[in-house]
Parts: sequence; structure tokens; C-alpha cells
Amino acid sequence: MDDTAIGLVELNSIATGVLTLDTMMKRAAVNLIDAFPVCPGKFIILICGEVGAVRDSVKAGCAVGKEQVIGDIVIPQVHPDVITAIGGTTEVSELAAVNVFETFSIAVCVLAADAAVKAAAVQLIEVRLAKGLGGKSFFSMTGSLSDIRSAEKAAQEQITDDGMLFSSVIIPSPHADVARALL
Repeated sequence: MDDTAIGLVELNSIATGVLTLDTMMKRAAVNLIDAFPVCPGKFIILICGEVGAVRDSVKAGCAVGKEQVIGDIVIPQVHPDVITAIGGTTEVSELAAVNVFETFSIAVCVLAADAAVKAAAVQLIEVRLAKGLGGKSFFSMTGSLSDIRSAEKAAQEQITDDGMLFSSVIIPSPHADVARALL
């Protein structure tokens, strides 16, 4: 792990979201992972970079977004696989056991995925954030059954107090067609 952080700002206005994005990108030397509208009329901004720069950028975004900011997070020392899986560029050659972890919140999904991949020797397959999901998010991961169980437990513990876990399932030995669907 290095000094890379991920930051997220969630707003309840698309117009203010675009202004917030511009402010965040001008504030500090950060990289844009993604920025997009989601149902129902929210706007999400995901950035990464050096921890201090991400903190400054998120703080500036919250200041300009004001009361339209409905959530923000900064995860220092984010596991690099989280950023790769959000970008949809993870390469998985074969599936072992699989866990699909579904949340009501984008921020909670990112936090849980980071906790999972830090807790056990698992590989994130995908982190899908709200696009086409009615505001929900999910991540999927693969590894040995014992590692999947440990990672799932760590993800659940990370978010247990906020009630944002929708569902989590483990498939010990996925059918070949499941592999084709997930990869």
C-alpha cells in the first residue's frame, strides 16, 4: 500500500455537482476516477491522489456544495485494487469462491470493498457504483472460501452501524456460466 487516497462527494443536485467537480479539480492535484449523475437526481464525484490533496479537494467540494452535499468520504491508503475495480479494469483469470456484496449507498460500498480486500487474500472483480442500479451499489470478489468469508465479515463490520447493507451472498463453487457473467 502507498499514500494514495480516494475521495467521494455525493450531492443531491446535478448542477451543483458539476460546479463542485470543477472546484475540486481546480483545488488540488487529484485524479478524477469518475463523476456522474445517478438516480434519483444525485451527482457523484470520485477522485484519487495523495492523501493531503484528496482531503483538500473534498473539503473544497463540500464548501461549494454546501447544503446539497449529502455525503463525503476520504479513505487514506486505499487498497489499489479498489480503484482498479471501480474503473472496471480488473483482470481475473478464473473464479474460486465468489461474494457479491450489495449496499444502499455508494460511499458505504467503497468503504466495504476497501475493508474486504485489506482483510484477506481476495481479488475484487468489480465495484459498480449506482449506474443503472437505482442508487444502490455492489462489489464482487473471488478467492478461497475461507478468505471470502473473512473478507465478507470485514466488509460487514466496516458498515454495520449504518444499516446500508442490502444483501451479501457467497457462492462456494460458482457454475461456469456464472464465471462468464461476472468476468
